[in-house]
Amino acid sequence: MNDLQRLPPPLFIARCKACWLMAGVGLLIVLSFWTLDLKWAQFLSLDALGKMGRFVGELLHPARDAAFLQKLLSATLETLAMSALGTLIAAVLGLLLALPASQTHASDKARFRGVTRLLLNALRAIPELVWAALLLIAAGLGPFAGTLALALHTTGVLGRLFAEAIENAPEGPGFALRARGIGEGRVFCYATLPQVLPQLLSYTLYRWENNIRAAAILGVVGAGGLGQMLAFYMGLFQMPETSSILLAMIALVALVDALSYLARRALSR
Repeated sequence: MNDLQRLPPPLFIARCKACWLMAGVGLLIVLSFWTLDLKWAQFLSLDALGKMGRFVGELLHPARDAAFLQKLLSATLETLAMSALGTLIAAVLGLLLALPASQTHASDKARFRGVTRLLLNALRAIPELVWAALLLIAAGLGPFAGTLALALHTTGVLGRLFAEAIENAPEGPGFALRARGIGEGRVFCYATLPQVLPQLLSYTLYRWENNIRAAAILGVVGAGGLGQMLAFYMGLFQMPETSSILLAMIALVALVDALSYLARRALSR
């Protein structure tokens, strides 16, 4: 009865480290609002809202002529192929780099952990647009450079996520196999990988969804796909065509989201 009547602790306690951490985060947020030149009055003015309303109104009438839709379908398939192939390459390379970047058990020396993690940091620190600009010089305009740009950046992201998942996997099954003299390769295949596979697949599918949007952005620099069409028609202020391109991007993201849900559901059975 006394436990039920006990009052909740105060929100801030001087001895609580988490309280001081949250207070510091709150202070940073306040300082961010104070230092940035946020023109809320101009943003919420009637003139600005009217212009945004007219812009949205123009987007409500997508282009539907057959010639444009045929071109849009080709660009959509190209963007889907770029994102899928780039994500697949990144998943393979990310897993290969995640192994030396992770410490699988307490006695694992992990000699290359620091160097590999530094490489993964460098890969994901460079944006896709920069990778695409560099690769366009070597590979020329088109989807090939965009696919490689997605693969390199996503390798850094997935490699780090995969390494964290491998390190956080329960050590019990692997310890039992090592005690029987089983090699590290077989321990990973039969003990660690089955435990982390659903998480790795979830990360991969999520990055595939992100890469669809990234592939559209890469098209702005000439990497093909929906992005190239988007940059062209937006530059000409042709809003019906722009609206159709945006709808195609939304459809692609919804497709990948549905595939991700079905894959996770199949693995959970």
